[in-house]
Amino acid sequence: MAALVDSNESDLELEEFARQWVHWHEEREATLAAPHGFLAITNVHWLEDSPQRFADAPGVWSTGDAGVMVDLAEGEELVLEGEIRRGRVNFGVVAERASIFAYWAESAVEVAKRGGHDLIRPRHPDNPLRTSFTGTPAYDPDPSWALSGRFIAYPEPRPVTVGAVVEGLEHVYHATGTVEFARDGEAYALVAFAGRRDDTLSILFTDQTSGDTTYVANRVLWAPLPDDQGQVLVDFNRALNLPCAYTDMATCPLPPPENRLPFAVEAGEKTPRERSDPQAVAQTPRPPVPTS
Repeated sequence: MAALVDSNESDLELEEFARQWVHWHEEREATLAAPHGFLAITNVHWLEDSPQRFADAPGVWSTGDAGVMVDLAEGEELVLEGEIRRGRVNFGVVAERASIFAYWAESAVEVAKRGGHDLIRPRHPDNPLRTSFTGTPAYDPDPSWALSGRFIAYPEPRPVTVGAVVEGLEHVYHATGTVEFARDGEAYALVAFAGRRDDTLSILFTDQTSGDTTYVANRVLWAPLPDDQGQVLVDFNRALNLPCAYTDMATCPLPPPENRLPFAVEAGEKTPRERSDPQAVAQTPRPPVPTS
C-alpha cells in the first residue's frame, strides 16, 4: 500500500507541474500575441538626423542631441502618456534598451534605443504575423529539466558586450554572476545577466538543439533570484524564444560564448512555425543599422 500511495503522490505532483507549466505557457502566448505585442510589429525604422516619413506611422521622424522627435502634420495626432499630442512631439533622449509607446487609432509606435541607435517600431493589430499566429510549439513539460543550481555572484557587475541578430549591432549587458548546475553527472556554468525585473536573472544560451528543433540564434531563461544560500532554480522547461525567433523586426542579443551548452536541452519552446516555414507569413526585409 505504501508504494501505491507514493505512486499516487508522484502522479499528482507531475500533474501539478504540468498544470503550472501550461498556465505559464498560455500567459506567455497571450502576451506575445497581444494587439500591440511583438507579432504586431510591421517594421523597424532606424532614425537619422534627417527627417523621415514612414508609411506605417504618422509624422516625420528624426533624432539628434536632443533625442527623438516627430513632427505631426495637420490632422495627425498621437496619444502619449494619456495625453493627445499634435504638432512637434519630443520624446527626449531614450535610454538604452528602454521603450516609449505612443498610440493612434488602433495602432501603436514604439520609440526605443538599441545598440546606441534610436529607432521606431510601429505595431498594428492587423499585421499578418499576428493574425496568423497559432501558437508556439514546445517540448512537453518534464520535471527532470527543472534543475537545482547555485548562483556565484561577481564582486561587482561586469559589462559584457555581445553580438546581435542584426548585423553590425552590439549590446552591452551587466553580468551579475554565474549559475552552476549539473546534468547527467557533469557540471556546467552559465553567465547570468540582470533581468528586466528586479526579481529575475536573465540567462541567454544555445545548445545542441539550436538550429534543429529550437531557434538557431538563442533562447532565454528567466530564473528567479537565488535564496539566502545562493540556491536557484534552473527550469529549462521555461526556456523562451526571443522576439527574433518570430520576426526580423527584432534586435535580440546573442549569448556570450560561455553560454553555449554542449548537450541537447530538449525542454522549453521550439522553433516557431513562422520561422520553420518563413513563407507562411511574409517578412519585411530588415533595414540596415545606420553606420553613424
